[in-house]
Amino acid sequence: MNWITPNWNAPKQVKAFASTRIGGCSKSPYEGLNLGMHVGDDPILVQSNRDLLQQQTEMPTAPVWLNQTHSTVVLEVAQPTNDVLNADGVITSSPNVVCSAMTADCLPVLITNTQGTQVAAVHAGWRGLAGGIVENALTHFSNDVMLWLGPAIGPQAFEVGEDVLQAFLDYDSKAATAFVPGKQQGKWWANMATLTRLRMAKLGIDQVFDSGLCTYQDPQRFYSYRRDGVTGRQATFIWINEN
Repeated sequence: MNWITPNWNAPKQVKAFASTRIGGCSKSPYEGLNLGMHVGDDPILVQSNRDLLQQQTEMPTAPVWLNQTHSTVVLEVAQPTNDVLNADGVITSSPNVVCSAMTADCLPVLITNTQGTQVAAVHAGWRGLAGGIVENALTHFSNDVMLWLGPAIGPQAFEVGEDVLQAFLDYDSKAATAFVPGKQQGKWWANMATLTRLRMAKLGIDQVFDSGLCTYQDPQRFYSYRRDGVTGRQATFIWINEN
């Protein structure tokens, strides 16, 4: 098993990482450390993967898991819960509450304030990003923030239609810089990291750190829905360490 540590300068009490598919006990086509209960994998194996990950990464509690539907809903939680919450983002100011965002191409966004007293995990597909889910999460923060963009489908693999291009242009004409003409007429290669940076720039936020990791192009480490169809899920986590 291995995981990815964010390349940012978050306060020392803020702990964060992104899982990979390496390790775990799921079988093909979910082979590895599948964390998704909703993808058709054996739930006993998925729970074993979750327990193993929690143990090896020394999470203080089990993560807060979300029922993600590409919405723009962000919920604030004050304590750990076994309930699966209907949202695409979760934020906390309480120590030892592990926020999570599950992905298999969509963009996981971690947020902390510079004091390390608030953290959030956001699941941002193109609909959520265009709809303002990251901005929704930021309304809960009262201080300067920094963001980390975890593994997601990269700009050489994410081909989209005119509808996606227009959704971002309607918000900011500068979004055109995040799109490159695709292989077919009316298709575009989209850069989710650039789109996020542009949206944050409009809010005056410049501390945006990008993992630069593409889920689609790295089948050894990452699940990718667009590449494989039936597949597992990795997740990205953040919490405030009580110690």
